[in-house]
Amino acid sequence: MDVYQAVTDRIIGLIELGTIPWRKTWAAGGGGMPKNLVSKKEYRGINTFLLSAMPYSSPYWLTYKQATDLGGHVRKGEKSSLVIFWKLLDKHDQNEDTKATGRIPMLKHYNLFSTEQCENIPIPPDPEETINPFTPIERAEQIVAEYKCAPSIHYGGAKAFYRPSEDRVQMPHKHTFERSEDFYQVLLHELSHSTGHQSRLARKEVMERNEFGSDDYSAEEICTELSASMLCAVAGISIETIELSASYINGWLSVLRQDKKAVVIAAARAQASADHILGRKFGEEEPE
Repeated sequence: MDVYQAVTDRIIGLIELGTIPWRKTWAAGGGGMPKNLVSKKEYRGINTFLLSAMPYSSPYWLTYKQATDLGGHVRKGEKSSLVIFWKLLDKHDQNEDTKATGRIPMLKHYNLFSTEQCENIPIPPDPEETINPFTPIERAEQIVAEYKCAPSIHYGGAKAFYRPSEDRVQMPHKHTFERSEDFYQVLLHELSHSTGHQSRLARKEVMERNEFGSDDYSAEEICTELSASMLCAVAGISIETIELSASYINGWLSVLRQDKKAVVIAAARAQASADHILGRKFGEEEPE
């Protein structure tokens, strides 16, 4: 296995799927940096990026053998995550195999699983949760409050998502976000997903379960991020947040470059989504 190529392919794949390291703007439940469950040592270098990009809130990772040694097991069908390390090997002279003449570094790899992919593994309690100051943004609060027949919003945990089967938005607590603007951007993104529910605009990308990275999944992500950006603009949220959205969208665009119509369609759906949350007819201007 060409470890260099494997790592390169993995990073390119993550970027092309829109997985940007600075995208997560809240503290993941106080879990901190990725670390090995057994040794408690934090992973460093490129491994930090490779593991942080995975969709798990727990900071703890372990090998298949470590899971077994702890009396647990990796769930059937779970896929491992690649990490690398350098191993120093003794260098031998070609004419004198028995005598070491120095040491050379060799890049090696191994596979890890998140504790969320395992069963019967004792997990240490999370460190104390991060508390950041939070200042409500009045116009953003108004947009959320006036969303008619909106999904329920629940707070807690380390993940932000919309679950169509329950018509529910899950958000981390407000105080875990670095900035108030970041909280509203993520909330408006998830609420934009909810407009695709069958009781609202009935987007097939929401009603049908799509594989992560598929064209339909990518189109929905572009749609909701554009919708959230439009809503952020209405709420007067800073350009920095909207620029962050642009970098996120760029990652998803790389998946859809072969379809010239995809972005135009996603933009139209985004406008319809934003209008639905604002209670307007499609294309109607906001009154001054």
